[in-house]
Parts: sequence; C-alpha cells; structure tokens
Amino acid sequence: MFGPLPLQTGEQVTRETFWGISPVGEVVFYYLAAVTIIVFAYGVYARFARYTQGDEDWFERLDDLPGRVASAAKIVASNEKQFNRDIVGGVMHAFIFWGFLTLLIGTTIIAIDIDIYRNLTMLLTGERQSFFVGDFYLSYSLVMDAMGLLFVVGVGIALWRRYVARTDRLHGKHTSREDDFLVWSLFALGVGGYLQEGLRILGTAEVTGSGVTFTSFEQVSFVGWFVADVLQVGGMTPAMAEAAYPVMWWSHALLAFLFVAAVPYAKPFHMISSFANVVTRDEKAGKRLPGVPAALDADTGAESIDSFSWKEMLDQDACTKCGRCSSVCPAKASGRNLDPRDVILDLKQYRESVDAGGEPKEIVADGGDSVIAAETMESCMSCMACMDACPVEIEHLKSFTRLNRQLTDQGDIQPSLQEVFQNVMQKGNTFGNSQRARGDWAEDVEVEVPDARTEEVEYLWYVGDYPSYDDRNKQVAKSLARILDAADVSFGILFDDEKYDGNDIRRVGEEFLYVELAGHHVETWNDCEFEKLVCTDPHSYNTFLNEYPEVDFEEFADDPMMPFEVEEPWNVDGEIDVRHWTQVVEELVERDALGLSGDELDYTVTYHDPCHLGRYNDEYEAPRSLIRATGADLHEMPRNRDDSFCCGGGGGGLWLEHEEEEKPSEERLREALEDTDAGAAVEKFVVACPMCMTMYEDGRKTGDFEDDIEIVDVAELVVEAIDASRASAAATDGASGAAPADD
Repeated sequence: MFGPLPLQTGEQVTRETFWGISPVGEVVFYYLAAVTIIVFAYGVYARFARYTQGDEDWFERLDDLPGRVASAAKIVASNEKQFNRDIVGGVMHAFIFWGFLTLLIGTTIIAIDIDIYRNLTMLLTGERQSFFVGDFYLSYSLVMDAMGLLFVVGVGIALWRRYVARTDRLHGKHTSREDDFLVWSLFALGVGGYLQEGLRILGTAEVTGSGVTFTSFEQVSFVGWFVADVLQVGGMTPAMAEAAYPVMWWSHALLAFLFVAAVPYAKPFHMISSFANVVTRDEKAGKRLPGVPAALDADTGAESIDSFSWKEMLDQDACTKCGRCSSVCPAKASGRNLDPRDVILDLKQYRESVDAGGEPKEIVADGGDSVIAAETMESCMSCMACMDACPVEIEHLKSFTRLNRQLTDQGDIQPSLQEVFQNVMQKGNTFGNSQRARGDWAEDVEVEVPDARTEEVEYLWYVGDYPSYDDRNKQVAKSLARILDAADVSFGILFDDEKYDGNDIRRVGEEFLYVELAGHHVETWNDCEFEKLVCTDPHSYNTFLNEYPEVDFEEFADDPMMPFEVEEPWNVDGEIDVRHWTQVVEELVERDALGLSGDELDYTVTYHDPCHLGRYNDEYEAPRSLIRATGADLHEMPRNRDDSFCCGGGGGGLWLEHEEEEKPSEERLREALEDTDAGAAVEKFVVACPMCMTMYEDGRKTGDFEDDIEIVDVAELVVEAIDASRASAAATDGASGAAPADD
C-alpha cells in the first residue's frame, strides 16, 4: 500500500540537493565542475581565436550588436526556421531547445541558491537561508518536470527519425560518432534525470506498517512521482532506492560534465556557433556578394583555408549536418556532383586537418587531390535554395563564389564559360554578337521603342542579353514593348549602349569584368534622364537593385583596365526605383491602364517562380496577379514561391555542359503535368525570366514534352489578353452599329 505522505507540521517544502552524497563527494563534484568549466571555456576560446586567423569580412557584421542579438534571440527562441518545410522537425527541435534551456536554467538556479545565496545570507545574517523552498520550490519542480518531459519527447523523436525512420537528409559522408554522441547523451541526460528523481522520491518515502507513503508535495514532480511508482511496483524498496541513488546521481553528473566539456570540440558546439551565426548574418546574403580589392594580386579566391573570412569559418562550425540544404538543392536532385552540406563540411574538415598538422593541398581545382572538385562548383545554380532552407543562416553562396573565383583565377573553367567571358569582354554580350544589333528586335515590333539616350523617359528599360539576341526571348521583349505602349507610359531603351548586366558571370567568379560592366552602365545611366529602371530579367533586377550600389567605383578609378570614369557610388540611398517589369505592369493593371476585365483568356496554366525574383527578392505576387488579370486559371505546382525548383540556368548553368540523367527543367515540367492539381490539363507553363524561358524550351524538347505543354512568358499572356480585350471591344462596337472614328 502506498500513497502521499501528509505534510507534517513545521516540515519545510524543499529537498536536499546533495541527498545521499558525502561531504567528500561534494568536494569531488565541485572539483570536477571546475575542471569541466575550464575545459569548456578554453575550447570556446580556441574556436573563436581560430576565426581571427581568417580573412576580414567585407560586411560589417557587429554593428548594432544589441539589436542583432535581440533579433537572433527571437529567431532562435521561436524556432521559426526549423518549421520551414518540416513540421515534425520543427516540433522536435522546439521541444529539445526549450526543454534543454529550461533544464539549464533550472540547474543554474540551484547553483545560485547553494553557492551564492546561502553563503551571502550567512555572511550578512549569520544564518544560511535558501529561496529553494515553499511555493518557489513547488513551481520550480512542476516546470522542470513538464519541460524536461518535452525535452525527452523531442530527443525521442530525433532518435526515431535518425535510427528507425532513417530520414535520408540526416545521413551523409560526414555522419560520424559525434552525431550519435550528441543525440544519445541528451537522451541519457533527460531519462537519467527522471530516474534520479524517482529514486529520490522513493528513497525518502516513509515506510509504515500499512505500506510506503511518498511525501505529498512531491506530486508536483509528476514524472518523477510516476517513475517512483513504477520502481516500487517493480519491487524496489525505499532502502534499495536510497542505496541506488548515489550511483545514479554520479552517473548523471559525470555524463553532464562530459557533455559540457565536449561542447567546444564536437557537434554540440553548434549550440553556440549557430546562435553566433544568426547574430552576424547578412540580411542580403546571396543576393549581394562581397566585392574585391582593386589590386590584381589580391587574394580574392581560396588560395588557402585562411583565405576564407572569419564568418565563412563560423558558417562551417555552425553547420549541424541537418541536411535541409541538401534536400532542396536542385543540382543534387538532378544527380550533379554537388551537396551544399558536404562543401561546407569538407572545408571545415580540411581546416581542422591543417590545424592538426595535416598536409596542405589545393582548395579547389579541376582534377587532382583538391578539397573541392571544380565539377562540384560548376554544378551550383546559385538558386539560393540551400540558404533559404538553412535554419542557422549559413551563407553557402558566399563561400561558393569564393571557390568559383579561385577556379577562374586558375583558369580551371570549361571552354564554354571561357568563351562567354571573351564574348562579354570583346562584344559586351554573352552571345558574342555585334552590339550594333542589340536593338534590332525593336525594328520588328509594331510600336515605337524610344531611345532613352536622346529623350527623357519615365521608365528606362534594361532589356537584357536574351531578349535582345535570342529569337524566342525576342518575342517576350516585343510583348513587353507593346504592353508599355498600350499603357501609354513613357519608356525607352539604351540600344547599343546596353551591355550584359554581369550578374551570373560574377557568380561564376569573374569579378573584375563585373565591375567593368557595372561602371559602364552607371556611367551611361548618369547621362540619361529617367525616373525608374525596369528590367526584363530577374537576374538584372537583382544585381542592379542589390549589387551595383555596393560597388566601390572610386577604388577602381585609377585602373587603366577599367574603361569608365565614374567614381561616385550609385543609388546607395535608393533614389532610383529599380523594378522588375511584372511589378511595373501590375501597377498599370491596378489602375486600369491596360483595359483588362479579368476574363479575356481561359487557359489552365501553372507558374514557375524564378529564383532571382522570388527567393532572392521576395517577389511572388506580381506575376501571379498579372496571370489572374488575364483570366487564366492558375494552378500551383507543389514546389512554389520560396520552395520553387530552379530551372538550372543560374550560376552559369546556361553556358555549362553537365552529364545528368534528367535536367532540372525536365523534372520541373514533369512536376507541372503530374503533381499539380490540374495535372495533364495544364496547357501553359508560365515563366517570368528569359533564362527560365530558354531552359524550359530546351527541357520541353529533351524531355519529350513538346506535345504536352507550351512555355510562355507572363508578358505574352498579358499581350494576348490585351488583344482579346480589344477584339471583344471592336466586336461589341460593330454589333452596336457604332460609327468608325474619323482618321
């Protein structure tokens, strides 16, 4: 017979922290705690001291530090990025995080009571006092049991996903024993804490003739109370529990010491490095890249591991091996030789090897025993899906660009990419065609396309390479010209003074050519009179909006290789409004400048979010708004908006050859026809990017989808809707017998 023991008169509601532990044991405990703290502190110091050996970071990451810490605390405390694409994983991590944090706070509270408060009251009053009593103790016990239970459940989910369900993204080439140590030690600490509590509750129970009676107020420790009940039902007596308690107590304490001491030297360090990484994040990471010094002999690539900035080293240490980046990478999904997680961890592993006296080797190269293979970096599409999925704000693209710069400096690039560089240097465009022919497409459109160099315009339209030279994309340029003309807005283009924008050659490592292009355009724009800069291509939109304002033209002003004289920074304060054309036309539709009623077309369509418009710049609604304005029935693919699957053209993918069983564009078209709710009823695959148009037209042929679906640009849909609206209006006028207007 057992049950709660009534509280005796004058009995204090508390528990003895070192119950069953001898005075010598207490001394040993404090000695081990001191050693643990020293080992932990030295390890953390050594980690952060190593970062100082890295290169300086171009971006000020410690400005407004209190604000950064507060923002990071919100992100980490809410676990908001953990829920991205993985509800179960988010719940799991939230349980573990909040449970662990609560247990850590609870342990700290006990230490403050025993080691500070009691000694302080003894010094001031001559009597040791404790706040670990009464209602505080009861509240403490209830919260600790409840949050500790969540912690154990969370770790249990982690164990299930890793060892039973064997979630694919949790396993890879860098999976090791330290992963096992982290998850199993946490589980042992959580379960061991409850077992220790159950032994104490049973061991302090009163044995009477009628049975065993637990102390009543311990019921607030509901999990420990349950464990004590189970132990007694299993045959354990209070005397046996009292004897077993010190063994369990020391086992738990030693495991805790081992875990804390191991934190700076193994995977648990991510608890510190991940938070530091979130604090020092760049909100525009990826969409803007670090510039390079004007000196041609400057180390702008990855000559050694210390070429990487301290932030890039912190990125490497912050990686938790969760595999979220791997699971969303379109290059990996297409069978290319790239796993974003492995690149980051390969660099970390090499850094640690060199630090331990290992033999240095090339960081990245085409062939040979390098840390990263050239083929790996050529596989990257710069789609930024990895960064969007990363819960700890690792800036993969920054490190990848550094590796690409090294490949370019070494000449380890494919001939097709070298040809593109030559075309841009000699002709100003990636096609290698004459600059004089850049505006020839405008001669074949039935509306006038003004020259922005000779007249003031509201919209200076940057057309881009593909809409200027590629036959399929010329149709998009013509459509957009007709839209702007139909809206009766003032616009113009630069004709042969427009060159390639530079966005993608920068991402494959050709930084100095990028600066030359930026200088040319800024110098040209400064001679024009316009209010807004509008772009056909999301790649152009991104680099004009986020990167041109970052270029330090003054640093390159004295370089005879740079054919521009501009020295002042451009558009730093955003006085010039840079827009993608869908944003501009959406506004025109909203003010009824195009006369669309919203029921002109009856196609069933799906829409593909371009990476540089969506993930890079968070513009998802403008293209969709225009599609709906035409009357088309829009059905979303499963992977849409920030989860969109890249076409494969970014990061130089348009110019590189890859051996892959299925192109990213083919997989995306299959998704449109098979996984979308409308299924095979989808008639048109709608894009808003010239590179996407090119890649999907190619995928339509190579994937044998030519009879199944048509690739169209949003602009082409809008023009068709305008024509349908005008035809309907003309038919209505004719039916009503309206007289034709005078010439």
